[in-house]
Amino acid sequence: MTMCGCRAARLVTRPTEPGFSLGVRINVRTRTVATALAVLFSSTVMAVGTAGPAAADSAGALPISSYGDIAVDGVHKRVYISDPAGNKVVVTDYTGRVVATVPDLSGVRDLAISPDSGFVYAALPDADAVVAIETAGSTAAARYGTGENTDPQTLAVAGGRVWFAYGQESSRNLGSFDPAQGTPEIALDQLPGNAWTVAPELESAGNTLVLGFHGTWSELAVYDVSTGAPVLRKEGAQTDARSDMADFALSADGAQIVTTSGTSSYEATAIDAGDLTRTGGYPIDAYGPDSAAIAPDGTVALAADSPYDKDVFVFKPGATEPFRTYTYGASASGGDIIAAQGLSWAPDGSRLFAIARGQGKTYLRVLDDAARYPVTATVSAPARATRGKQLSATGRLTSDKPFPADAKVTVVRTDLDTPKGKSLGTSTVAANGAFTFTDAPPAGGDVTYTAQYAGDATHVPVSAEATVAVSRATPSLTLNHNGALYSYGTDVSFTAHLGTTYKNRTVEIWADPFGTDKPKKLVKRGTVNSKGNLSATVDMTRDTTVTAVFAGDARYAPKTAKSVAYAKVKVSTSVAKQYRTAKIGSTSYAYFHKKTNPVFTTTMTYYKGRAQQVSLEIYYRGKWYDGGSDYFALGAGGKSVVTLGGTHDTGYRMRMRSSYVNASSGDTVNSTTHGAWKYFIFTK
Repeated sequence: MTMCGCRAARLVTRPTEPGFSLGVRINVRTRTVATALAVLFSSTVMAVGTAGPAAADSAGALPISSYGDIAVDGVHKRVYISDPAGNKVVVTDYTGRVVATVPDLSGVRDLAISPDSGFVYAALPDADAVVAIETAGSTAAARYGTGENTDPQTLAVAGGRVWFAYGQESSRNLGSFDPAQGTPEIALDQLPGNAWTVAPELESAGNTLVLGFHGTWSELAVYDVSTGAPVLRKEGAQTDARSDMADFALSADGAQIVTTSGTSSYEATAIDAGDLTRTGGYPIDAYGPDSAAIAPDGTVALAADSPYDKDVFVFKPGATEPFRTYTYGASASGGDIIAAQGLSWAPDGSRLFAIARGQGKTYLRVLDDAARYPVTATVSAPARATRGKQLSATGRLTSDKPFPADAKVTVVRTDLDTPKGKSLGTSTVAANGAFTFTDAPPAGGDVTYTAQYAGDATHVPVSAEATVAVSRATPSLTLNHNGALYSYGTDVSFTAHLGTTYKNRTVEIWADPFGTDKPKKLVKRGTVNSKGNLSATVDMTRDTTVTAVFAGDARYAPKTAKSVAYAKVKVSTSVAKQYRTAKIGSTSYAYFHKKTNPVFTTTMTYYKGRAQQVSLEIYYRGKWYDGGSDYFALGAGGKSVVTLGGTHDTGYRMRMRSSYVNASSGDTVNSTTHGAWKYFIFTK
């Protein structure tokens, strides 16, 4: 409708920051009357377990610049690696972690350990000596001079004596000494008439000493040294031993020899140590095996110089196919290379150690349980079950070697009541590897069944598990004050009520104020009282989501309850530049001369980007009519100064108010709040 006598009014905002102004023209003649302002799983779970020891295989970088030999101390669980260029022996534990270094060992090369693991003997060709390293402390305990220009190269311990190949080119021979003597006599030229061009590799077992000559001229010689002097049992030339021999290994009983050729074959040769005849071969799918080691049980390990293929191959005695293989870092650019003569078993056969080179570093790779067959395990159980009701589960162990007739798995149940697990006893493994077990789970939630096979003489340990979702009752949890509206800053007590549960009576109350600048916060965590109640006070400065959380227990499921409560803003407005204040009826009015522009200063709860809404209304013929509205930014202190400019008609009652309008005022963190009306009138 047209409002006679009213001209356009102009609002000018003046925030607290100086130098900023905004003019807005509002035509009250064309505004319409404002009537209102507003705000399950699959049926079965199967888990697969892998052999635990495979996951335990480890590697450690070695601080060496060259590699000479490796020896393993089974008593103290230490590995000794010689570094000829570095004149030292590095000592690691069974994980490959360096634990000690034995320095000042000039040109140290070959290593040999005494049968009782008390000493590691090291050949020092540059010092014409053999050093005894005491394994208890990894220190050089004794030095045995072997004579000027003897250059001891390789050594072994057999028949209670330390044997060493010594000498210079074309005049090498065999020497020995008895370390049990206080000042042992060094016996040289133990094989008169021999003058080797190269020092042979020496391997021993008990009273058996085997000499092996590498290269094109390959020969093996087996000696009995039980009397302190070498007595030849058998020697064989290239036609009997493998040609181009790169390495050989002697079994713990001294009965078998395995030789490798680094240049001429895809297999290692098995040889009878008694007559040096070929008894078989160990073929591999990599060219030129150049490392061999035999475990106490006869398991054979081979390694090849194969950066693009498999690196280590493990065979059971007499087998023609490996039952384990290992590959390290194979890629288009190549991977690790196992060093020649770089394999050694732990004396109990529990681990195989390999010296590997790759990416400019040398590693000690530790292969746990390499002598035992790998095993996989599976457990299949229902995806869901009812608490207290019997369920059945099945499992299977799989390996290339049959399991013993008395093989059993131990079943452990882990649930909310027994988080560390509870044994349910054992289950017998059938000939095909299958096993079954039953249980009536007393606790609900995720219940995990783990089947553990401890392993045996020929199989590694393994475990597998399956998790069953077991039903739990739904508890009652409520929270009051949902939808309530509060004045700014009101302290409101929210009360959570928890119904019947099993053991857990703890509830958390969280408050999450609207807006991204304030995080969700734990207000209170505690045990409900005898009535099942827990209360916490929240300062309502914003709209807030309050959440009560029950974490659940073994028989009752987790539960949450939410209440969204709302908070107004603080808002106040003052009027300035009036010449007097007087009442019309019961309402106070500010009186302005028509040439004076009223100034309205609003203070409102600040929030980044927030604006106040200024609304005008005009009283006409007994009713208030909409005179227009607009938004004005709040200054950093929450203040906004608005001047009503323009030509002012006299005689009309007017009113204004400042409001925060959810969303329209620039944010949604508070509920719509209207300030008090400020009444004014223009006179002549």
